[in-house]
Amino acid sequence: MRKKIKNTTLELVEGDITEMETDAIVNAANSALKLGGGVAGAIARKGGPKIQEECDRIGGTFVGGAVITTGGNLKAAHVIHAVGPRMGEGNEDRKLKDATLNSLKLADEHHLKSIAFPAISTGIFGFPMDRCAKIMLSTTIDYLNGDTGLERVIFCLFGSEAYQIFTKELENLCR
Repeated sequence: MRKKIKNTTLELVEGDITEMETDAIVNAANSALKLGGGVAGAIARKGGPKIQEECDRIGGTFVGGAVITTGGNLKAAHVIHAVGPRMGEGNEDRKLKDATLNSLKLADEHHLKSIAFPAISTGIFGFPMDRCAKIMLSTTIDYLNGDTGLERVIFCLFGSEAYQIFTKELENLCR
């Protein structure tokens, strides 16, 4: 599914984010920037050790924050590590919005033209998929209606259920 937001194409796809041919992919990171399981583990396996080495040099970031590293052996040149909230820690909605917004800003600061997001915090962090879709999509649409150099923003969703939830939310937001 595709929607045009000002000068940017916003796209939903079902698939493997590590295979995306974008300038950057977003890693659903932890605050220590340790690439463990889930999306981060897949990125570490396919991207190679350079990504973790750069994360170790950076040392970490706050919940809601984002940092950028090389993409190592991935098709994407960069990985933006966005730290989403764990359910139950408080202010989860604001923290997820901040992680999304800081990723978009970082992409623009580095003059990137395309970025692919996963559904941040919906894995082991336990964030509900429908709330994630609403927050991430509305934050992205608001951002793209401003001044940005981004030409493509993709939400690469794992599984048909996630894809369907994001599709329904995008249709609601773009009426």
